[in-house]
This record gives sequence, C-alpha cells and structure tokens, in this order.
Amino acid sequence: MGLRGRITIAKVDIVALLALIAALISGVGDVVRQRSAQEITDEEVGHIELLRMSLRDARWWLGGTAAVASAALQAVALGLGSVVLVQALQVTALLFALPVYAWLTKHRLTRWQWGWAVLLAIAVAVFVSVAEPAAGYQRAPLPTWTVVAAVVGPAMVFCVLGARIWSGGIAAVLLALVSASSWALFAVLTKAIVDVCDGGMWVLLRTPELYGWALVAVLGTIFQQSSFRASSLTASLPTMTVGEPLVASLLGVTVLDETLSADGPQLVVLVAAVAVVVVATTALARGEAATMAATEEAGHASAEAVARLPVTPLEASSPVLAGVASNA
Repeated sequence: MGLRGRITIAKVDIVALLALIAALISGVGDVVRQRSAQEITDEEVGHIELLRMSLRDARWWLGGTAAVASAALQAVALGLGSVVLVQALQVTALLFALPVYAWLTKHRLTRWQWGWAVLLAIAVAVFVSVAEPAAGYQRAPLPTWTVVAAVVGPAMVFCVLGARIWSGGIAAVLLALVSASSWALFAVLTKAIVDVCDGGMWVLLRTPELYGWALVAVLGTIFQQSSFRASSLTASLPTMTVGEPLVASLLGVTVLDETLSADGPQLVVLVAAVAVVVVATTALARGEAATMAATEEAGHASAEAVARLPVTPLEASSPVLAGVASNA
C-alpha cells in the first residue's frame, strides 16, 4: 500500500475517533438536558417560554456546554470526512447515554438493554466497514439549497402546526422530527462553514450558509426542548435519535454528492445493517425513556408520601426542622 493509501486510512481513523468522542460528549449532554426539560416546570408553556425558563436552569447550561463541545468536534470531523460517516457514528451517543443515566439514577442496565446495545454497536461497525462513506463536496450550490428549503421548510411547518392540533405522543414525534431535521441540516451546513473559515471573518460573514446554520441551530434547540415536554420521552427520544442521522445521511448523499462503496451482496448487507441500527436504536431509546419516566414517577411518589407525613410538635415549633422534613 502506498503513502497515499496510508494517509487516507489515517484520515478516516481520525474522523472516526473525533466522531466517537463527540458522540460520548453528546450522550452525556443529552441526559442532562432531558432531565432539565422534564423537571423545569409542571405548567404547560410555549416553545419560546420553555427556552426562556431553560436559560435559568444550571443543568440546561451544563448540557448546552456539552452540546457545543460535541458540535465543535463534529465540525472538525465533518471538515475532514463525510456527513454519512460522522452521523453513523453519532448514533453511538445513545450507547454512552445509557450507562451515564444508569449511574445518575442508580439503576442497573437490564440484559435486554445490553443485548440491544451490543447489536447496535455491531451494526454500526458493519455499516461503516461495508459502506466506506466517502466525502463529496464541502458546499452545495445555492440552487440546490433552494430545492432543499422548498422541500424541508413546508414539511417542518406542517409538523409544527400538527403538534398544535394533536397532543401527547403525536405532538412529541412531530416536534422531534423538526428538531432532528434541524440538527441534520446543521451538520451538513457545518461542512460549508468549516470550508470558508480559513478565509477570515469577512468571508465567513458573506457566506449564506452561515445564517441558515445559525437558524437551524436555534430551531433545533427550541423544538428539542418542546418535544421533551410534549409527552413521554418514549415518543421524542427514539424519533430524534434515529431521525437526525437518517436525514443528515440522505442530505449528504443528495446535496453533497457523498458516496457509499457498496454494490451487489454488499448492498444487501448494508441495507440489513441500516435496518438493525434503526430497530436497535429505537428499542434502546424507548427503553431509556421508559426508565427515565419510571424514575421520575418514583421521585414524585416519594415526594408526595413525604408531604403527607404528619408534622411532629418539635418540627411544628421549629421552621428549620420543618423545612428539612419537607425537603427530604
């Protein structure tokens, strides 16, 4: 193998390593933000109001910092490799989120969860090794983005309007699709931002993708929080986890002309690997969301039980002791 081949392999390895580290950080940040969104208020609030309330929550900022760090690593990875490769490895964020949440809540992972996690890891490895995603263009021409906006824009508006008509799980899924699509667009537009960064601030400010990039980042954040609030995480979390890499990979192939090195029997293996990734990711996300919901219900039940306890004369005579008992 020549020098060029060794350099190419080394570059792919670096992209994969950066994507995996980004997935690790993202998984931790997702757990923190999910708990923040579910616990920040018991009242029904709008999308903007929920974001405003989240800005006053330290946990949201901690999760947001992790998201920024993850996005920065993804940006470097996207600048070196393909959207399909980076997004395929981003699915592993769920594998990191599971043990983190289990550690925070003192819950052990079940054999069922471990089984799906192993299956997901194997399927992602098969996909990456068989598909060998190759990067295409760093930027797409403006007419191409016009077509994308004409297709994706109305679809996202329909989802938001649908979430106002239907409530519960349907609303959560629709809002999660908006968030997932926004972050998928963010990943594709990131390649353009990385491509022009060397030209300096003035060149960056004149780049149209910069403003679309900032817009979808805001939309992704707002509707992610709204989706978490709309219903149980069993509806929103699987949709986000599966939707973002699928939409981003589709955009990478159609908009940036990225390619997959699979044909004949390999194509069958590739399709099977994608199907397993979708099924395993959905199963794990639903399991994680169900565990979160059960933990929250147990916490609320414990708090209500403590609140119903009779107040002793000593506690009644001491506001400090009464406060300690009520917060136990």
